[in-house]
Amino acid sequence: MLQIGDPRLREVARPVSDPTSRDFLDAAARLAATLDAFRRAQGFGRAIAAPQIGVPLRFIAMNLGDGPFLVINPEITWSSAASFTMWDDCMSFPFLLVRVRRHASISVRFTDERGEVVRWDALDRARSELFQHEIDHLDGVLATDRAEGRDALVSREVYGANAELFRSQVDYVITP
Repeated sequence: MLQIGDPRLREVARPVSDPTSRDFLDAAARLAATLDAFRRAQGFGRAIAAPQIGVPLRFIAMNLGDGPFLVINPEITWSSAASFTMWDDCMSFPFLLVRVRRHASISVRFTDERGEVVRWDALDRARSELFQHEIDHLDGVLATDRAEGRDALVSREVYGANAELFRSQVDYVITP
C-alpha cells in the first residue's frame, strides 16, 4: 500500500475501459485482498481506491459489512449544500487523523462488477463521506489537502488519549 508522500497518490486515475480484461480483474482481486488484509490487521477500513496500491484506474473496493464489492468509474451526481466536519483517517496514513469538511449527502453513479450501472441517491453521512474520500483518491486528492483549520491534524495516538476532546471539535464521528 502506498503511503503519504508517494507521488503516485497524486496522479489522476484513468477510467476503467474494460472491466472484463484480465489486467483489470487481477488488479481488482489485488485491491480487494489489500482491503481485507488491512481490515484484519488494523480493525478498521471500509474502502480502498486503486491508486493506493499503485493502479492508476478509477475503481474502489468497498466493504460496508456485507462483504467486498467493486465500484467502477464512480461519479458524484449531486451534493447537498449542507456539510459537516469529521476526523477522517486513511490507509495511506493510518497513524494520522485529519479534520475535514464533507457534504452531508451526495448521490453517486458507478458501474458494478457485473457491468451494471448503479445509482445511489441521497446517501447517509457514513456512505457519503466514504465516497467523497475515495473519489478524492481517484482525483489525486488526499484528506490532508482538505484539512479544516490550524489544528486539523492529530496523531491517532494523541486522538485516542483525548478522544472526547477531539470528538467535541467535529459535527460527526464515524462509528465502527
